[in-house]
Amino acid sequence: QVQLVESGGGLVQAGGSLRLSCAVSGSIFSINAMGWYRQAPGKQRELVAAITSSTSTNYADSVKGRFTISRDNVKNTVYLQMNSLKPEDTAVYYCNADVPTRVGVGVNYWGQGTQVTVSS
Repeated sequence: QVQLVESGGGLVQAGGSLRLSCAVSGSIFSINAMGWYRQAPGKQRELVAAITSSTSTNYADSVKGRFTISRDNVKNTVYLQMNSLKPEDTAVYYCNADVPTRVGVGVNYWGQGTQVTVSS
């Protein structure tokens, strides 16, 4: 069984920074892509940033230049450094990981979510 545990959310003033972490544990041999999504009240969940196993990255236009995604393959952890935070970044942030099975089929897993609140 695979588990994703997020940490690092909280309340911050506009212009501040937060760093989210997501540790993946369980029966894993490797991890393919990892990513962060967010969901604000009344809105659909959206991709914030993603990183492949070869560390190629992809960002939502709204966070480019402010957020940085990275991963530590030894610790099976993905990070999201969030700088210059804005009130519109307020949301529940979810970690996502694509974990291959023994036969190579990727299975998608989600974390429980961590609240990020940015005050104006």
